Amino acid sequence: MCPDWAETEREIVGHLQTLIRFDTTNPPGNELPAARYLQEVLEREEIPTQVLESAPGRANVIARLAGDGTRRPLLLMSHLDVVPAEPDKWQHPPFDGDVVDGFIWGRGAIDTKNLTAVELVLLLQLKRDGVALKRDVIFAATADEEMGGSAGMGWLTEHHFDLVDAEYAINEGGGFGLDIGDKRAYVCQTAEKGVCWMRLTARGAPGHASTPKGDNPVVTLAQALSRLGQARLPMHVIPTVREFVRNVANLLPFPQSLLVPLVLSRPAEPLVAKALAKNETLGPLLAASIRNTATPTVLKAGSKTNVIPSVAEAQVDGRLIPGQTPDDLFREIRPYIGDKVDIELLGTSEPTESSYQTPFYEILRESLLAEDSKAVLIPFMIPGSTDGRFLAKRGVKVYGFFPMKQDVAESPLELAHGHNERISVANMGFAMRVLYGAVSKLCV
Repeated sequence: MCPDWAETEREIVGHLQTLIRFDTTNPPGNELPAARYLQEVLEREEIPTQVLESAPGRANVIARLAGDGTRRPLLLMSHLDVVPAEPDKWQHPPFDGDVVDGFIWGRGAIDTKNLTAVELVLLLQLKRDGVALKRDVIFAATADEEMGGSAGMGWLTEHHFDLVDAEYAINEGGGFGLDIGDKRAYVCQTAEKGVCWMRLTARGAPGHASTPKGDNPVVTLAQALSRLGQARLPMHVIPTVREFVRNVANLLPFPQSLLVPLVLSRPAEPLVAKALAKNETLGPLLAASIRNTATPTVLKAGSKTNVIPSVAEAQVDGRLIPGQTPDDLFREIRPYIGDKVDIELLGTSEPTESSYQTPFYEILRESLLAEDSKAVLIPFMIPGSTDGRFLAKRGVKVYGFFPMKQDVAESPLELAHGHNERISVANMGFAMRVLYGAVSKLCV
């Protein structure tokens, strides 16, 4: 039975508008009202659903459509919290969920209430169509992803892993299409970098600023950060990135098709990176995909203009390639910051990679091609991190995949936390058709 796609599109858009209107800005999150809404929708159609609070107001929705148990479950995951918005800088209010010129506007339209709405209707449609499932299909809309997930998926995997345990999971972090030549490349997120937040501290003797000395910690730290900002840390290439580069090169015309693969060659990479820097999307993405990074973000030193302080501090956002550890990154940055600066670990998360050589990945490719004959599916590593890391380290194969055609100038990565976050109605319907096809094939 083929769903009425026009009707499912209208239903999805309505749910997305309603979800956007729940202000789940994190902090504080307050996902409970949105979670209760989802519970009501699911239970109206007799799908068993529970809302689990990790703390008052921090709500996680879990629903399960039972299969016959002959295969392990599929998890449909998303998060309900969103990052803050500055309403005065938006063309349309960020929590109104307006539909304007074919686009749904609002905080969460890309990250990730769009995914919540599609996965919700996908689960409902499987039930309505009476699909004979061989796998349980689990729906999980969680709290707190934007602040690390400790009140959401992190809490669930620690205390209720049986509720989200699965063979595969569909997550955020990929799916957006890029037009390259006469083809359209869609990325499927199969890897993500880990977090390694650090504090760098320089110390010296305090004194009067009118008689400067050679051990001013502000100068020591500034010099260290300048060197760190120019550093090219060692290269680490994982299978996902190697396959990403190979696929992108195959889509590019000559001579770019020969140039891009050289980004993985240690001798040639500096020259190739310089050439690719003109591409404001591909250049930085490739550079961040082949090495650990360390980006200074916060500075703190002194309290009075005429006093040399005894301490200067910087916070640094470090990101780890799968297979790398905080100690590895510390060793890599030490030659740049010198021996006079101390390193303290502030927080970390484990980088992860799921294989793209699986039956489900191929099913995603086939379902995508059925809706877009120009499609090429490419594995991809997101430079940031998602809730998928909690599941990947437990053995779940996590794929970030919300398929979208390129229909605005900004990339989804820019829109996700930026002003004027929005998604087209057409892309909501497109994502539903692709994912329904893929999930139906995987689970029967």
